[in-house]
Amino acid sequence: MKLHELSPAPGSRQENYRKGRGIASGNGKTAGRGHKGQNARSGGGVRPGFEGGQNPLYRRLPKRGFNNPTRKEYAVLNVADLNRFAAGTEVTPELLMEQGIVNNPMSGIKVLGNGELSVSLTVKANKFSQSAVEKIEAAGGKSEVI
Repeated sequence: MKLHELSPAPGSRQENYRKGRGIASGNGKTAGRGHKGQNARSGGGVRPGFEGGQNPLYRRLPKRGFNNPTRKEYAVLNVADLNRFAAGTEVTPELLMEQGIVNNPMSGIKVLGNGELSVSLTVKANKFSQSAVEKIEAAGGKSEVI
């Protein structure tokens, strides 16, 4: 195969749509904008959220709550999810991501104590719940905060 023999896969390329290029194009004259009015003009149309002068929805609804810009959101992981590792393994955030147990460690990883742990592991995470620490240590492992 040579460079001049290459062609795109069928259906992967579409012909350009030429608006306002004569009656035969099916989109001549008004170019799909209809006749006159605000939307027919260049730069015309109303802003997003405009409801024709009626009080818009974003002004009718009350303001509630507070979004903390410095909030830390942790990816959570239960003790039961750690049973898949062999005894003596050092479980790190990198290993958890590699295995696909955690896919987005946002501000870090928090280990929660849901389920049972039957293998002895060294678990390194950003946060641990009290019950998670107890279960890891009961199984003969260690929990380390990074």
